[in-house]
Amino acid sequence: METRIRKVNYKNIDLKIIQEAGRILKSGGLVAFPTETVYGLGGDALNPASAEKIYAAKGRPSDNPLIVHIADKADVYRIAEQVPEQAERLMEAFWPGPLTLIFPKKPLVPDKTTGGLPTVAVRMPSDKIAAAFIRAAGGFVAAPSANASGRPSTTTAAHVAEDLSGRIEMILDGGQAVIGLESTIVDVSEERPVILRPGVITKAMMEAVIGPMETDQVLIAPDSDVKPKAPGMKYRHYAPKAELMIVEGETKDVIATMNRLTAEAELQGKRVGIIATDETARCYERGLVKSLGARNCEGEISMHLFEVLRSFDETDVDCIYSESFGGAVIGQAIMNRLLKAAGHRVIKV
Repeated sequence: METRIRKVNYKNIDLKIIQEAGRILKSGGLVAFPTETVYGLGGDALNPASAEKIYAAKGRPSDNPLIVHIADKADVYRIAEQVPEQAERLMEAFWPGPLTLIFPKKPLVPDKTTGGLPTVAVRMPSDKIAAAFIRAAGGFVAAPSANASGRPSTTTAAHVAEDLSGRIEMILDGGQAVIGLESTIVDVSEERPVILRPGVITKAMMEAVIGPMETDQVLIAPDSDVKPKAPGMKYRHYAPKAELMIVEGETKDVIATMNRLTAEAELQGKRVGIIATDETARCYERGLVKSLGARNCEGEISMHLFEVLRSFDETDVDCIYSESFGGAVIGQAIMNRLLKAAGHRVIKV
């Protein structure tokens, strides 16, 4: 299969390209498209065969539910059996945007799309290209991140092509994703809303709208029979090819430890990658050092995280050591992705 890449300009969206992409989905094909978070791999959410194609293209377990993307808020009532009042308030505050809500589903949504669960995950992206594409495709687009299963999520069309070229019909190239981390996921199907995956819409932001919330800390092991209720709940996810370890502690101790570990690894003939910040990058004496940006700019760090993880795959490093990131606003979301990429391997110093 030839994968066509179509560039789309946000300032002047070419509706012919968007309509072409919509026709592909309506005929059962797959299209990768940009959102404000990461690129999504879209299929017709109401067509069970499309869900199967998404799973096959990604190499993704079929028990991992897909997020249904909509472009008009009214469409949530067509696929959600119940929309509680707290969900209404969250939608009013954060839609369109990087927030996914999980509802009891209506029969209209196939079990293949929801991984066999009685619930459906729904998001309304703020990205203009995404919204135009969703409408052209019929209004309901099932889309996980557009990457090979387990690999770092994709934030550019080039990343998508790297993983999925030859497996899907089209990639809509809208440039680099501005957030770089997947959406916050909240389960509103139970009495009290529960955060299943952190993102840039934080717990504090949501609690200011609806009051106290819980956070699900459950991690599902790779060999577990437990079905994840939302994407990204598996123990290891977003992983580069090389083994990744996080070093956590005071900055000077982290730098000293990573320099020592790098020297020891190089004595064993290994190539080492280092994930640092603008403030610390020059403190590392050895290894291939890559900065995520300024430590006090969490948005910059989130935008570059997956890009940097992927870039190490092109260098054939054998192992990667990373500083930890615990910023006040979205530090939890950044660390959530980094910890899963590392398989929760942390060295505390």
